[in-house]
Amino acid sequence: MKLSEYAKQQGISYRTAFRWWQAGQIPGYQAATGTIIVHNPQAVPAAPQRVAIYARVSSHEHQANLDRQAERLLSYCAAKGYQVSKVVKEIASGVNDSRPKLLALLEDQAITLIVVEHKDRLTRFGFRYLDTLLKGQGRALEVVNEAGNETEDLMADLTGASSPPFAPVEPGAVRAHGASVSYVYSPIQTSVEAGEGTDAAS
Repeated sequence: MKLSEYAKQQGISYRTAFRWWQAGQIPGYQAATGTIIVHNPQAVPAAPQRVAIYARVSSHEHQANLDRQAERLLSYCAAKGYQVSKVVKEIASGVNDSRPKLLALLEDQAITLIVVEHKDRLTRFGFRYLDTLLKGQGRALEVVNEAGNETEDLMADLTGASSPPFAPVEPGAVRAHGASVSYVYSPIQTSVEAGEGTDAAS
């Protein structure tokens, strides 16, 4: 059986099947034409699952909660019979899309299942996009508790940005007639042009 056919049969992407074949998890050989042939596909065991847990809090003030969160995830995985290969704990805002530990975890395609306590521990926005992309790689996300997280931590995420939402407007930036009114938004600067010939008395 061709590797592409095997991947379709198993419900995984060809890229994932190819990676498993390269790792020796799928017995087979590569023909002179470049096609990969799987030996006795019915006897091929399911590739071992590699599980990682991801715990996150928004600030160092919640370090104790971060440790407890990781412990709860480990207990959950033990109850499910998962062998945890990697424990990732990170302190960063959930709206920050440059978290180095999370990015490294998402790039590590040897990890086939990522377990989080709440969706917002992974990201405040765009969870479904990440879930869809990982499924396309033959990987998965598992959420322990679908309910939302604490409001206090949500506020910490939203107010924990590195810069204020609006920077001060310089003196003289607003004038009475035909002026350009500028608000500086990080990281995008938006300019609103005032209308020409506005009646000052209006």
